[in-house]
Amino acid sequence: MTFVLPHTLHGTGPHKVIAVHGWFADRSAYDPVVPDLDRDAFQYALVDLRGYGEAREAGGAYTTAEGAADVLALAGRLGWDRFSVVGHSMGGSVVQRVLAAAPHRVRRLVGISPVPASGLPLPPEQWELFSAAAHSPENRRAIIDFSTGGRRPAAWLDRMVRRSLERSDPKAFRAWLDSWATEGFADEVTGSAVPALAVTGKLDPALPAELARRTWMQWYAESRLVELPSAGHYAMDETPLELLRVVEDFLRGDGGSPDTV
Repeated sequence: MTFVLPHTLHGTGPHKVIAVHGWFADRSAYDPVVPDLDRDAFQYALVDLRGYGEAREAGGAYTTAEGAADVLALAGRLGWDRFSVVGHSMGGSVVQRVLAAAPHRVRRLVGISPVPASGLPLPPEQWELFSAAAHSPENRRAIIDFSTGGRRPAAWLDRMVRRSLERSDPKAFRAWLDSWATEGFADEVTGSAVPALAVTGKLDPALPAELARRTWMQWYAESRLVELPSAGHYAMDETPLELLRVVEDFLRGDGGSPDTV
């Protein structure tokens, strides 16, 4: 049987959008923004990558290239010839892979604290922290706390860790790290004219606006950068309404001037 990414559809609008989660969550990562989506303008497909959520038991290579192929296969199954893509963190790398593989099918590209297409080299001590997080709740908590500026309530950090453990397979979680952190494909997207928005959080030291300026803004000819002043790495949870307004305005073509402050 052909594998199909588990997904939920929201809205009936003509502008089709596929949204991909990050390393620490399944498609429930987008739950905080779902109630306020513009369902008349857009139809969203929120997906679970292999190893997560309803695809927790799905085998695979657990790579961004495989994830992009799965996204394109789902779009075909849905009958979506052209669509926009939204990706958070690791999912930001996946959706850039979608653009690399099928640039003619992508309307607009959005990365929320996106991992760059160049990969994200980690110093040895950070690599140890991240690689051991597959089996260590304490490491997962430390990473989430660091990437939100050390400002979030303990109960929220604990909830984020519980969700991550419940909705990801440890083997897949570990394998995904090797792909998003070490595999680079920037040469495959550089010069793309597809409108591309990067949204970063001012409280996120791991994937800050400065990194997006050196990567995303250099690669995409029609690029924009918005930094959310009250968000860290998890804008969907931290500042859902601000994030949704920025993203949907951009998807509509009303993105305004780039904000590179």
